[in-house]
Amino acid sequence: MENKEQLSILIKGCLKNKRRSQEELFRMYYGKMLAVCLRYIQDRDSAEEVLQEGFIKIFDKLEAFDYKGSFEGWMRRIMANTAIDLIRRHKKDPMLTDNDEDFKLGSVNPSIEREEEEFTAIKAEMALEAIQELSPAYRAVFNLYVIEEYTHKEIAEILNISEGTSKSNLAKAKQNLQKILIDRFKNIDEK
Repeated sequence: MENKEQLSILIKGCLKNKRRSQEELFRMYYGKMLAVCLRYIQDRDSAEEVLQEGFIKIFDKLEAFDYKGSFEGWMRRIMANTAIDLIRRHKKDPMLTDNDEDFKLGSVNPSIEREEEEFTAIKAEMALEAIQELSPAYRAVFNLYVIEEYTHKEIAEILNISEGTSKSNLAKAKQNLQKILIDRFKNIDEK
């Protein structure tokens, strides 16, 4: 990654609307920011649209970056919020969602607990694929809580759901991930 001085020069170029600086910034962070989008959006084409929209927001809000924290962290937050905005839009249009019921509070079914070692031993690629299989609501809460380290209160505000729903969706997401991964391990063992 570029050092702080080089990054500062690049940001200043973007603030002056220099196309070359914008392209370079985009290229530098494309992979990492696409990974953030894919945590929330299952379809790669849609994730790439979110990525494009996120970069537009980054360029529009670049003057707000104060150099106090990590630039990459600042960008990640914008990308996550852009993905969440898409989830919200889909939630409002029932024709676009997989299952709106995911955002409603429900009781958590008890499941067989597996040791956390199973999760830590999983390759990142397998884990990402499993997360992609979660419904949009479960995937959003899981990513915000586990990956982005938001609190349930913050998640509730971001997604416009209750804290209880956030906790329930996280528990259900973990249960579903566990089932997906156990099935995958069984299939591997059988082969």
